[in-house]
Amino acid sequence: MEPEQRRLVIQHAVVRELSRYGREFALDGEVVRGPGSTAVAIREHLGPDGAAHADLGFVLDLGRADAPVVWDCTAGLGTTETEKLESAVRMWAATTAATVVELMDHQGRYGDHRRLPELPGWHAVQGPATVFGFQSARLTDWLGGRELLPELAAALAPELTDPRLNGVKLFFGGRAGDEVAEVRVNGEVSPAASAALAALDWPRAERFCWARLFVLLAADGASLEAVRSAERGRSPEPAPEPVAAVVRTARGGRLSRWWQARRAGQ
Repeated sequence: MEPEQRRLVIQHAVVRELSRYGREFALDGEVVRGPGSTAVAIREHLGPDGAAHADLGFVLDLGRADAPVVWDCTAGLGTTETEKLESAVRMWAATTAATVVELMDHQGRYGDHRRLPELPGWHAVQGPATVFGFQSARLTDWLGGRELLPELAAALAPELTDPRLNGVKLFFGGRAGDEVAEVRVNGEVSPAASAALAALDWPRAERFCWARLFVLLAADGASLEAVRSAERGRSPEPAPEPVAAVVRTARGGRLSRWWQARRAGQ
Protein backbone atom coordinates (compact mmCIF):
# COMPACT_ATOMS: atom_id res chain seq x y z
CA MET A 1 0.00 0.00 0.00
CA GLU A 2 1.34 3.43 -0.94
CA PRO A 3 1.85 6.10 1.78
CA GLU A 4 -1.03 8.21 0.43
CA GLN A 5 -3.35 5.20 0.56
CA ARG A 6 -2.31 4.43 4.12
CA ARG A 7 -2.92 8.03 5.16
CA LEU A 8 -6.42 7.96 3.68
CA VAL A 9 -7.23 4.71 5.50
CA ILE A 10 -6.10 6.28 8.77
CA GLN A 11 -7.98 9.54 8.13
CA HIS A 12 -11.26 7.80 7.30
CA ALA A 13 -10.88 5.61 10.39
CA VAL A 14 -10.34 8.71 12.56
CA VAL A 15 -13.53 10.29 11.18
CA ARG A 16 -15.48 7.10 11.82
CA GLU A 17 -14.18 6.47 15.34
CA LEU A 18 -14.59 10.04 16.59
CA SER A 19 -18.19 10.07 15.37
CA ARG A 20 -18.83 7.56 18.16
CA TYR A 21 -18.22 10.40 20.59
CA GLY A 22 -20.62 12.77 18.82
CA ARG A 23 -17.75 14.61 17.08
CA GLU A 24 -18.02 15.48 13.41
CA PHE A 25 -14.59 15.41 11.76
CA ALA A 26 -13.79 15.77 8.05
CA LEU A 27 -10.71 15.33 5.86
CA ASP A 28 -8.86 18.58 5.19
CA GLY A 29 -5.58 17.89 3.40
CA GLU A 30 -2.97 16.53 5.78
CA VAL A 31 -5.21 16.81 8.84
CA VAL A 32 -8.68 15.71 9.89
CA ARG A 33 -10.49 18.84 11.04
CA GLY A 34 -13.02 18.76 13.87
CA PRO A 35 -15.31 21.14 15.77
CA GLY A 36 -13.96 24.56 16.71
CA SER A 37 -10.17 24.65 16.58
CA THR A 38 -9.68 20.90 17.05
CA ALA A 39 -8.08 18.56 14.52
CA VAL A 40 -6.15 15.30 14.28
CA ALA A 41 -2.74 15.28 12.63
CA ILE A 42 -1.21 12.07 11.29
CA ARG A 43 2.36 10.82 10.97
CA GLU A 44 2.29 7.28 9.58
CA HIS A 45 5.48 5.22 9.58
CA LEU A 46 6.84 1.71 9.71
CA GLY A 47 7.97 0.46 13.10
CA PRO A 48 11.21 -1.43 13.77
CA ASP A 49 9.31 -4.70 13.35
CA GLY A 50 8.07 -3.65 9.91
CA ALA A 51 4.50 -3.20 11.16
CA ALA A 52 2.51 -0.12 10.25
CA HIS A 53 2.37 2.40 13.06
CA ALA A 54 0.62 5.75 13.19
CA ASP A 55 1.45 8.80 15.28
CA LEU A 56 -1.85 10.59 15.89
CA GLY A 57 -1.86 14.09 17.32
CA PHE A 58 -5.05 15.54 18.78
CA VAL A 59 -4.65 19.26 18.03
CA LEU A 60 -6.46 21.60 20.42
CA ASP A 61 -5.91 24.93 18.66
CA LEU A 62 -5.24 24.44 14.97
CA GLY A 63 -3.25 27.29 13.44
CA ARG A 64 -1.29 28.20 16.56
CA ALA A 65 2.28 26.97 16.46
CA ASP A 66 2.50 26.85 20.27
CA ALA A 67 -0.83 25.12 20.85
CA PRO A 68 -0.91 21.84 22.78
CA VAL A 69 -0.97 18.69 20.67
CA VAL A 70 -1.63 15.34 22.36
CA TRP A 71 0.56 12.88 20.43
CA ASP A 72 0.32 9.12 20.70
CA CYS A 73 1.83 6.26 18.70
CA THR A 74 -0.48 3.36 17.96
CA ALA A 75 -0.35 0.07 16.08
CA GLY A 76 -2.97 -2.54 15.38
CA LEU A 77 -3.68 -6.17 14.61
CA GLY A 78 -5.15 -7.73 11.50
CA THR A 79 -4.51 -9.92 8.50
CA THR A 80 -4.22 -7.05 5.99
CA GLU A 81 -2.54 -3.66 6.15
CA THR A 82 -5.93 -1.95 6.07
CA GLU A 83 -7.18 -4.03 8.99
CA LYS A 84 -4.04 -3.26 11.00
CA LEU A 85 -4.32 0.49 10.41
CA GLU A 86 -8.03 0.57 11.24
CA SER A 87 -7.35 -1.49 14.36
CA ALA A 88 -4.65 0.99 15.40
CA VAL A 89 -7.06 3.90 15.09
CA ARG A 90 -9.71 2.04 17.09
CA MET A 91 -7.21 1.47 19.89
CA TRP A 92 -6.22 5.13 19.86
CA ALA A 93 -9.84 6.29 19.82
CA ALA A 94 -10.87 3.96 22.67
CA THR A 95 -8.08 5.19 24.96
CA THR A 96 -6.31 8.41 23.98
CA ALA A 97 -9.04 10.21 22.04
CA ALA A 98 -11.60 9.27 24.68
CA THR A 99 -9.41 10.90 27.33
CA VAL A 100 -9.14 14.14 25.33
CA VAL A 101 -12.90 14.18 24.76
CA GLU A 102 -13.45 13.70 28.49
CA LEU A 103 -11.08 16.56 29.32
CA MET A 104 -13.09 18.87 27.06
CA ASP A 105 -16.54 17.59 28.11
CA HIS A 106 -15.78 17.15 31.81
CA GLN A 107 -18.88 15.00 32.31
CA GLY A 108 -17.40 11.75 33.56
CA ARG A 109 -18.63 9.66 30.62
CA TYR A 110 -15.24 8.67 29.23
CA GLY A 111 -12.87 8.98 32.16
CA ASP A 112 -12.27 9.85 35.79
CA HIS A 113 -11.11 13.22 37.15
CA ARG A 114 -8.80 13.67 40.11
CA ARG A 115 -6.48 16.14 41.77
CA LEU A 116 -3.80 14.15 43.52
CA PRO A 117 -1.65 15.40 46.40
CA GLU A 118 1.25 13.53 44.80
CA LEU A 119 0.95 15.77 41.69
CA PRO A 120 0.06 19.23 43.01
CA GLY A 121 -1.17 21.80 40.50
CA TRP A 122 -2.34 19.22 37.97
CA HIS A 123 -5.85 18.13 37.03
CA ALA A 124 -5.70 14.45 36.07
CA VAL A 125 -8.04 12.78 33.62
CA GLN A 126 -7.60 9.04 33.30
CA GLY A 127 -9.46 7.61 30.35
CA PRO A 128 -10.49 4.08 29.44
CA ALA A 129 -8.03 1.23 29.47
CA THR A 130 -8.00 -1.66 27.05
CA VAL A 131 -6.90 -5.10 28.16
CA PHE A 132 -6.34 -7.52 25.32
CA GLY A 133 -4.80 -10.90 24.68
CA PHE A 134 -5.29 -14.27 26.38
CA GLN A 135 -6.70 -14.82 29.88
CA SER A 136 -7.26 -11.09 30.34
CA ALA A 137 -9.52 -11.30 33.40
CA ARG A 138 -6.67 -11.29 35.94
CA LEU A 139 -5.06 -8.16 34.51
CA THR A 140 -8.44 -6.47 34.15
CA ASP A 141 -9.28 -7.18 37.79
CA TRP A 142 -5.86 -5.95 38.91
CA LEU A 143 -6.33 -2.68 37.06
CA GLY A 144 -9.80 -2.20 38.50
CA GLY A 145 -8.42 -2.28 42.03
CA ARG A 146 -5.39 -0.02 41.59
CA GLU A 147 -4.65 3.67 41.47
CA LEU A 148 -1.62 3.82 39.21
CA LEU A 149 -1.03 7.57 39.16
CA PRO A 150 -0.15 7.92 42.86
CA GLU A 151 2.20 4.94 42.54
CA LEU A 152 3.99 6.45 39.54
CA ALA A 153 3.78 10.11 40.57
CA ALA A 154 7.31 10.45 41.92
CA ALA A 155 8.78 9.24 38.63
CA LEU A 156 6.31 11.17 36.48
CA ALA A 157 6.56 14.59 38.14
CA PRO A 158 9.98 15.56 36.64
CA GLU A 159 8.74 14.53 33.18
CA LEU A 160 5.80 16.97 33.09
CA THR A 161 7.70 19.55 31.06
CA ASP A 162 4.78 21.28 29.33
CA PRO A 163 3.34 23.83 31.77
CA ARG A 164 -0.13 23.49 30.20
CA LEU A 165 -0.89 19.90 29.26
CA ASN A 166 0.96 16.58 29.36
CA GLY A 167 -0.11 13.24 27.91
CA VAL A 168 0.98 10.00 29.59
CA LYS A 169 0.59 6.59 27.96
CA LEU A 170 1.03 3.34 29.85
CA PHE A 171 1.51 0.07 27.98
CA PHE A 172 2.42 -3.09 29.86
CA GLY A 173 1.98 -6.83 29.92
CA GLY A 174 3.24 -9.76 27.88
CA ARG A 175 3.82 -13.03 29.66
CA ALA A 176 6.06 -14.21 32.46
CA GLY A 177 9.67 -13.90 31.35
CA ASP A 178 8.74 -11.89 28.25
CA GLU A 179 7.28 -8.66 29.62
CA VAL A 180 7.08 -5.05 28.58
CA ALA A 181 6.35 -2.02 30.72
CA GLU A 182 6.56 1.34 28.98
CA VAL A 183 5.49 4.81 30.03
CA ARG A 184 5.62 7.62 27.50
CA VAL A 185 5.22 11.27 28.47
CA ASN A 186 4.38 13.56 25.56
CA GLY A 187 5.44 10.79 23.20
CA GLU A 188 8.85 10.16 24.77
CA VAL A 189 9.76 7.11 26.80
CA SER A 190 10.34 7.84 30.48
CA PRO A 191 12.90 5.31 31.79
CA ALA A 192 12.17 6.13 35.43
CA ALA A 193 8.39 5.87 35.11
CA SER A 194 8.71 2.72 32.99
CA ALA A 195 10.90 1.11 35.66
CA ALA A 196 8.37 2.08 38.34
CA LEU A 197 5.57 0.51 36.31
CA ALA A 198 7.60 -2.65 35.75
CA ALA A 199 8.17 -2.95 39.50
CA LEU A 200 4.45 -3.11 40.29
CA ASP A 201 2.83 -6.45 41.02
CA TRP A 202 0.55 -6.69 37.98
CA PRO A 203 -0.15 -10.33 37.13
CA ARG A 204 2.27 -12.05 34.80
CA ALA A 205 0.46 -14.75 32.86
CA GLU A 206 1.61 -17.81 30.94
CA ARG A 207 0.11 -16.42 27.75
CA PHE A 208 0.38 -12.96 26.19
CA CYS A 209 -1.88 -10.27 27.60
CA TRP A 210 -1.39 -6.49 27.59
CA ALA A 211 -3.00 -3.31 28.92
CA ARG A 212 -2.99 0.15 27.41
CA LEU A 213 -4.27 3.38 28.94
CA PHE A 214 -3.83 7.12 28.64
CA VAL A 215 -3.80 9.94 31.19
CA LEU A 216 -3.91 13.70 30.64
CA LEU A 217 -2.47 16.09 33.20
CA ALA A 218 -3.71 19.63 32.65
CA ALA A 219 -2.46 22.59 34.65
CA ASP A 220 -5.09 24.05 36.96
CA GLY A 221 -6.46 27.46 36.05
CA ALA A 222 -6.31 29.25 32.72
CA SER A 223 -4.58 26.43 30.86
CA LEU A 224 -7.27 23.95 31.82
CA GLU A 225 -10.05 26.32 30.75
CA ALA A 226 -8.32 26.99 27.43
CA VAL A 227 -8.29 23.28 26.67
CA ARG A 228 -11.96 22.93 27.52
CA SER A 229 -12.87 25.81 25.22
CA ALA A 230 -11.18 24.26 22.16
CA GLU A 231 -14.53 23.18 20.78
CA ARG A 232 -16.40 26.39 21.60
CA GLY A 233 -19.17 26.97 19.15
CA ARG A 234 -19.93 23.27 18.69
CA SER A 235 -23.57 22.35 19.21
CA PRO A 236 -23.37 19.53 21.73
CA GLU A 237 -25.10 16.28 20.84
CA PRO A 238 -25.66 13.24 23.02
CA ALA A 239 -22.59 11.06 22.61
CA PRO A 240 -23.11 7.30 22.46
CA GLU A 241 -21.05 4.94 24.53
CA PRO A 242 -17.82 3.86 22.81
CA VAL A 243 -17.72 0.52 21.08
CA ALA A 244 -15.71 -1.24 23.80
CA ALA A 245 -17.60 -2.87 26.65
CA VAL A 246 -17.42 -1.50 30.18
CA VAL A 247 -15.77 -4.08 32.40
CA ARG A 248 -14.85 -2.00 35.44
CA THR A 249 -16.12 1.36 36.60
CA ALA A 250 -15.00 3.77 39.29
CA ARG A 251 -15.09 2.26 42.76
CA GLY A 252 -14.78 4.38 45.86
CA GLY A 253 -13.72 7.41 43.84
CA ARG A 254 -10.70 5.65 42.40
CA LEU A 255 -9.28 6.32 38.98
CA SER A 256 -10.47 2.96 37.71
CA ARG A 257 -12.69 3.24 34.66
CA TRP A 258 -11.58 0.26 32.61
CA TRP A 259 -12.82 -0.90 29.22
CA GLN A 260 -11.79 -4.10 27.52
CA ALA A 261 -11.28 -4.45 23.75
CA ARG A 262 -11.00 -8.07 22.69
CA ARG A 263 -9.56 -7.32 19.25
CA ALA A 264 -7.17 -4.43 19.55
CA GLY A 265 -3.55 -3.43 19.01
CA GLN A 266 -0.91 -1.45 20.83
